[in-house]
Amino acid sequence: MQNLKHSALNKIVLIGASTGGPGHIEKIIKTLPTLRDTAIVIAQHMAVGFMPSFTKRLQKDSANSVILADDNVYFKEGNIYFCHGISTIKSTADGFVFSVEFSREYKYNPDINTIFNSFDIFTKKCNILAVILTGIGDDGVDACRRLSTLGVKTITQDEKSAIVDGMPSRARKDIPSIEVLNNEQIEKKIREFCS
Repeated sequence: MQNLKHSALNKIVLIGASTGGPGHIEKIIKTLPTLRDTAIVIAQHMAVGFMPSFTKRLQKDSANSVILADDNVYFKEGNIYFCHGISTIKSTADGFVFSVEFSREYKYNPDINTIFNSFDIFTKKCNILAVILTGIGDDGVDACRRLSTLGVKTITQDEKSAIVDGMPSRARKDIPSIEVLNNEQIEKKIREFCS
């Protein structure tokens, strides 16, 4: 595995979703171009047991590799990673890898805030787009607010297009610079960012 400075990785998309998210994520993945200098990291609240079959189903309609981000899986361009548990990204001598833990102290699987916050190490090396989709609660909002202060572009759904407007509503309220779009506009924005 090459270190990031020798890698083609230039862009990262972070997507967080909860209730109502799987269908929208599936649409996003189906319409993506082949990722060349981009990696996508998805944190969809879901029971661990459903993750392998969900990623396998998404792979059938994807032009890119859809990978379950297990412990010690390398992070590199051209892949779509689905996180679970308490996932973070860490630097090793050989490159960047996912670290996965499980803790009863965290109420979400995966925990969007933890995953997104760990990507602050890339803010000076890569262009990052952080997206908050439909869901109950506010997971991911704190991390997106923090990333936005580091220059990361953030977007979320409008009230009408969110199946459950909890997470998007909090994002719209708590992140002054966030861009508010409907589903189709979000899909287009992600495609354009990845192209």
